[in-house]
Amino acid sequence: MVRLFFHTRALILSLSIFYFAAASFGAPQTPQNAHSGAVSQQGVYVVFPFENAGAFPRLDWLGEGLEELTIQYLSSAGEEVYTHEGRTAELERNGFPFSAKLSRATMLRIAQELDADFVIFGSFTSDGKSLTVEARVLRVEPTTLLPAARESSSLEALMELHTKVVWKLLNSVEGSQRLPLADFAKAQRPLRLDAFEHYIRGLLANDDQARLRELREASRLDTNWPDPAFALGETYFTRNDCNSALPWFAHVPRKHDRYVEASFDTGVCRLQMNQASQAEEVFTSLQAALAGNRLSEQQAGTSGVELPEILNNLAVARARLGKTPAAESDLRKATDLDPDEDDYPFNLGVLAYRAGKFAEAAEHFREASERRPENLDDRAFLVQALEKAGKKAEADQEREDANEALGPNALPTGRTEAKTPASHIRRGRQDLSAGKIDTAEAEFHSVLLGDPRNAAAHRGLAEINRRRGKLDDAVKELQASLQARDSAVVRITLARVYLEQKKPELARAEVQRALKLAPNYSEAKELLEHLQNGKSSGGAQ
Repeated sequence: MVRLFFHTRALILSLSIFYFAAASFGAPQTPQNAHSGAVSQQGVYVVFPFENAGAFPRLDWLGEGLEELTIQYLSSAGEEVYTHEGRTAELERNGFPFSAKLSRATMLRIAQELDADFVIFGSFTSDGKSLTVEARVLRVEPTTLLPAARESSSLEALMELHTKVVWKLLNSVEGSQRLPLADFAKAQRPLRLDAFEHYIRGLLANDDQARLRELREASRLDTNWPDPAFALGETYFTRNDCNSALPWFAHVPRKHDRYVEASFDTGVCRLQMNQASQAEEVFTSLQAALAGNRLSEQQAGTSGVELPEILNNLAVARARLGKTPAAESDLRKATDLDPDEDDYPFNLGVLAYRAGKFAEAAEHFREASERRPENLDDRAFLVQALEKAGKKAEADQEREDANEALGPNALPTGRTEAKTPASHIRRGRQDLSAGKIDTAEAEFHSVLLGDPRNAAAHRGLAEINRRRGKLDDAVKELQASLQARDSAVVRITLARVYLEQKKPELARAEVQRALKLAPNYSEAKELLEHLQNGKSSGGAQ
């Protein structure tokens, strides 16, 4: 089974003068099951790229290629395994660049934070004709390095070779009961090596044009393989090109383990294209399929449950169709299902605000801000709803509390109409949350064209540069944000970037400045304690 991660607040939809946050998902959180090759599941796996230990750089792509093959083979064997996207999302959250070479200790820490039970890593050597692959399983608890699995063959026999490696790895796990190798091999989908190489090179490409070119070639070479079609759809989706994304998503069959994602993103596209009725149909069908266990065996783990991300987007569609009671019901379910996510009570607040129920809206915005106290938008909408409800003293107190916790003038100012800088900033944040880096960057730049000193826009560009590994540029943008408006939140972000640059003294100085602005800012206190304990590794904001 493949573990799926949902990212919320990824799409902003204009509803009257306000925005309604719709959920999108990128890297795969809810498990999807398969039972075709394993007698029993042993735990959750996370796979890291294999190291090219030879002197043949043309095969560097094979590092991620062997990672992807391992994930596919584990999934088809019924094991629960994180996708490549799930792993890289956790690396990003911990401040590690995509291409970082990780020690076993770091792999172990990433696995612990993902609640994984096993780590798989390995290496390969090749002269361009022959290939040797060696892989190992690292048990997380108790920490145990299991025996290596090693196989050699011709490069053309990559799939058969790695099938043996993964089968050996699974058999090395204590207590496992596996099918014979022949039966295990039959469970794997045959792949053309040339199509697989183009597919992996497409996933690794640094720009969209190269990615699209490689993925199209992979799809052309193996027309019955859905993975390139899904990746093409995702690439167009992140570019907000839904007209191009939808036909590719339609090529992902219901029985494929990425069908849920393809269907979900299809629904998000329908929302983006203002096709609320079609979006409602997509999300209703997907929710019914999950609840009714009408998906494939690979997706059985997501069946029988209600996913809050789907309920949220179903609510967005129904709200746009004027079905407010149904939308409220969906959002309440989503709010109960995920007690940590602030988007769902926020959206309930938007519905109440639009209905003129300002006191009720304030309560929903308050719940959202309590779930994520550092989210400035939640607090700003809370203050605005309280003012509309005639509770000026309470609104002033909330504003004062925000300033005390997060620093003076922390709350964003300005109106929330669809064409204001505030709306562009919010859309940019949503796109950034969804991994739509280019569209987020365009939103932030559009704000700076009219207001070169906009602190929020500089902060957004800093996060984009940070994700791209351009830490010096991220520092410059954060400093520009601070010149426009001092902020304890921004200073802590700057401190974390300094830690990523291995500059702990600069980081410490920023933390101390943040605490002068906001003595009660809990994240600043935690980071200062972290520094005082001599830990100089950066984390994600």
